[in-house]
Amino acid sequence: MTSSSFQRTLTLPASVCEQAAQHLEQAARRTIDGAGVPLKAFRAAADNDYTLPVPVVEQAAACLLVLATETAQSVRPSALRATIAVALRLRDAVEAVRQPALTTRFW
Repeated sequence: MTSSSFQRTLTLPASVCEQAAQHLEQAARRTIDGAGVPLKAFRAAADNDYTLPVPVVEQAAACLLVLATETAQSVRPSALRATIAVALRLRDAVEAVRQPALTTRFW
């Protein structure tokens, strides 16, 4: 995943985008608020070299965490772990973009 301190977009691995799109489809079927926009973006990610706007990635992570919460009692543990893992990878990518660049100088 690439990032810089003031990026408005980030590039994700193709596998993460594909997994996120699959889970976002489930979220959209369950009519989780806000799942439509990131679903469209992740479906089209291959056309943009897997580069997505940071707010869309953040929204996708939130939708997937809601999906995990709503399905926790009704899905296999492995399916739940898969959903949570993708959500956390997306969230971590957003956090990495938002962190200030480290310098070599001491404060």
